[in-house]
Amino acid sequence: MYQDFGLFTGGAWQPARPGETVPVLGPETGKPVAQSGREWGLGIDQFRWYAEEARRIYGRIVESRVPGGRFEIHHEPVGIVAAFTAWNFPAALIARKVAPALSAGCSIIARPSSQTPGVAMVMVDCCRAGGLPDGKVKLVAGPTGATCAPLMSDKRVRKVSLTGSTRVGRQMIRDAAATLKKVSMEPGGNAPVIVFDDADLEAALKAAVPTKFANAGQVCVTGDRLFVHESLHDAFVNGFVDRAKAIKLGDGLAPSDGMGPLISAARLAEMERNVGGATGAGARLATGGGRAAGFNAGHFLEPTVLTDCSDDMPVMAEENSGPIAAITRFESEDEVLARANACDIGLSACAFPRNPAPARRTVQALKAGMVGINSFAMAASEAPFGGTNHSGTGREGGIEGIRDYLDVKSSQMVWA
Repeated sequence: MYQDFGLFTGGAWQPARPGETVPVLGPETGKPVAQSGREWGLGIDQFRWYAEEARRIYGRIVESRVPGGRFEIHHEPVGIVAAFTAWNFPAALIARKVAPALSAGCSIIARPSSQTPGVAMVMVDCCRAGGLPDGKVKLVAGPTGATCAPLMSDKRVRKVSLTGSTRVGRQMIRDAAATLKKVSMEPGGNAPVIVFDDADLEAALKAAVPTKFANAGQVCVTGDRLFVHESLHDAFVNGFVDRAKAIKLGDGLAPSDGMGPLISAARLAEMERNVGGATGAGARLATGGGRAAGFNAGHFLEPTVLTDCSDDMPVMAEENSGPIAAITRFESEDEVLARANACDIGLSACAFPRNPAPARRTVQALKAGMVGINSFAMAASEAPFGGTNHSGTGREGGIEGIRDYLDVKSSQMVWA
């Protein structure tokens, strides 16, 4: 919520009446109000945590081999940072970049997605209202060519942080090479979820269903590929379908709304193609799959569950970023770990076992930057967030999150 700012509707800002409080995040993204509130909480926590972490940017002293000498190692701000963020978490993603940059002593220029500029405007305005020096946090918004290219080519920008698509990430790495900028990025995920034969079925469903359909499935760490042991498969599918059918769709402004619309007509059309491609290749549509009945406007897709999915279907092999749960069976631990790892994207993964032995083996075997055991709670200020392989480089969150904004300097001090 934001005071005296206005409401983004129909492609234009509608001024707020004096003293009126209006929502910003929900109308821009379609996210239900409860989920919007949690996102604002995550963003606020980033600023609080990194404000404290600034006290702990420690150097160290190393004894030298040279008689009378020692090395002093300390850290300096890398310089001006350019931060590019996606539309699915416009508040949390800005906070994850701005908070550690300021903590490290860097100035930062934020370039939010063109689909969600209003939330970034609010956050930058709050930073200014908090008394930051002029120029420490700036914002640019507009067409990609007019905003991204100048930042990437300017040699004064010393670091680039991106949350976006793999295609954009590859291009930014190429562009950053011209001026040798530091780069950290999180281009997305395709998380496997493994439900072992000893899993607590109720706990797995209670965690997996709301996570899958949060933000209409447009979450990088959501479970895209659900591998369920054959002994639990049918019961899991039945429970998943019942819970999916119970989700109330709406514009997100009512507290009872459980899922809102997709971000755009293009994403809705892509999800419909994914469902059609899967069913055409032999998958079974257990529920959903079409535009939600009763919604004559907007980009609403029903919560969708597909079963009998093969690993080569796009709904399994690629990031969905939509409200589609693709479920398949497995027989053995070795089999499912191999199938889960048969993907170049390695952001996150999740598994539901009761016993610690398979949990430890799973954490060790899965090729992902983050692994949840009986939990999807990956995003915390105190823990590193990021992936491996095609899911990017660097980390956001935790003590690791501040290191990408620092240069290390060592000096050899010798006194005779």
